[in-house]
Amino acid sequence: MWRTSWTRHLSPTLLNHRHHLHRLPADLLKNDAQRSTIYALSTPPGKAGIAVVRVSGPDALHVWQSMVSPYSPPAKFHPEPWKMERCRITHPNTHQLLDDALAVFFKGPKSFTTQDVLELHIHSGRAIISSVLNALSQLPSCRPAEPGEFTRRAFQGGRLDLTQVEGLKDLIDAETEGQRRIALRTAGGTTRARFEELRGGIIKCLSLLEALIDFGEGEDIEEGVYDQARERAQNLHQIIHTHLSDNRKGEILRSGIRLTIFGPPNAGKSTLLNFLAQREAAIVTPLPGTTRDILELSLDIGGLPVVVADTAGLRHTDDVVESIGVERARNAVQESDISLCVLSLPEVIVSSPAGESLQIRIPQSLERLVTPETFLLLNKSDLAATPLASAVTVDGVSAKAWVASLSTGEGTKEFLDNFARALQERYDLFEDRDNDQAPLITHARHRTHLESALRFIEAFLDTRTS
Repeated sequence: MWRTSWTRHLSPTLLNHRHHLHRLPADLLKNDAQRSTIYALSTPPGKAGIAVVRVSGPDALHVWQSMVSPYSPPAKFHPEPWKMERCRITHPNTHQLLDDALAVFFKGPKSFTTQDVLELHIHSGRAIISSVLNALSQLPSCRPAEPGEFTRRAFQGGRLDLTQVEGLKDLIDAETEGQRRIALRTAGGTTRARFEELRGGIIKCLSLLEALIDFGEGEDIEEGVYDQARERAQNLHQIIHTHLSDNRKGEILRSGIRLTIFGPPNAGKSTLLNFLAQREAAIVTPLPGTTRDILELSLDIGGLPVVVADTAGLRHTDDVVESIGVERARNAVQESDISLCVLSLPEVIVSSPAGESLQIRIPQSLERLVTPETFLLLNKSDLAATPLASAVTVDGVSAKAWVASLSTGEGTKEFLDNFARALQERYDLFEDRDNDQAPLITHARHRTHLESALRFIEAFLDTRTS
């Protein structure tokens, strides 16, 4: 019995991942609400060519028979599943014509929710949508769906696991190419498959250890079973540790990279924000201290979601309000994922030998905030009387910097292209990345379960045989 301590440490978190990460037992999910028939508008409200009203539940066929009159008469009471039919939508009580539309019946379980599903593709006028929804409300077996209830039924029916539900929501919310790619992997089941691989590895470890426990004494069992289990556990430990050491790339890509623009007053920070936003988002004046609080915008830079923060110019000031803004700016730089320091080139240039890199100095007030990971934009190149340099050094060390003039536009395209490429390289977002290299963790919940699994595996690896 003393050997059972080996198996006690292997992670129940991933062993039971269908409960925690994926599915719940179907018998725990059956209830009266699931047996009811629900309906809702599945497309955004507003004028468009088509609106889709979805119905799901045991009485979806009855809804078809009550409201759908196909132009092909045999389909009135016995619709051919998964075939789109042109039809007249009528009121179930008054038989008033509501719309000339299309309808398709999905026979469960071959549907999104695994139940019988009816989709009405109607014209997207507000009056038409309202009349169809009102007609559905007159059917005693139907009720309006709660928010997310169609997806919940798909989850309860086993069509989607919990990671796919999360991926579906992220896909709907995606606003950039990067968010679309990572959400599509999750919604498509890639995340589930990779968690299944980890779970399978733990089960293999357990099977080896349980075989040793049950048959290790006096039985014919292959030597080195315990060592095989430890080797597999060490491999799992390395894989999980690698995923946990991803610098939160998946979570950052999903929620947005936090970029803070900082620098001295009148260096061009707000002008840069307006350039990135392609509109007048921030007030720009020649007066130092114009920006006093943090202004944030969500932007798409190179297909990546970036939350850009424009901050107050960093300087010593006796103005109480401005000093608060300066302190907030310093905190924002320290809390951001990446930072971009904007400097006025004429004020920081040290030398620019012909054919050599441009040498600059960092103002003393910014020295603690500018690190080797900080990006630099040397603005106002048109006032520096120096050619644009392809390389910049700070105290003799190569810096991640670009030279441009935001007022004339010189060098701005090169800056934006190279800055976007630098972000893509930092967050490893490329078209040719395979699924094994793509970020696994996109939600805090995933990280919590993997951290728990890692602790159990570490506890097992710390045990010793007697």
